Amino acid sequence: MGLLTHNMLSSNIRGVVNGFPLRIEAVKVVEKNVEMNTDFLKNMFEKIDWKAFVEASISMGYTELPKEADSSLLDSDDFLNRFHHALLELHLEEGALVCPETRRRFPVSKGIPHMLLHEDEV
Repeated sequence: MGLLTHNMLSSNIRGVVNGFPLRIEAVKVVEKNVEMNTDFLKNMFEKIDWKAFVEASISMGYTELPKEADSSLLDSDDFLNRFHHALLELHLEEGALVCPETRRRFPVSKGIPHMLLHEDEV
């Protein structure tokens, strides 16, 4: 599971008011080479919750992103390379996603988050 996916997920447990962002407990992180597409990165930048994105990248061992970012950084090749790497090349292979409100753990196995809810959580 990449950080692009992670940034779009939230906990949908009944009664949860704030299920975003899910905290990452990384056991195994892999890097996969992906061709860089600057236009895609520039379009996705506005859709990303930056604070959650940076926290997730740190939890996966990547600390090369600025704590705060605005669209002026999109003119920097260095920034785009770091953003690209974190967004598309880092993958959570094994671990868990944790609901910020209930602390419910959703396992991630072979890169797939298992977000199925128990009957009493729906």
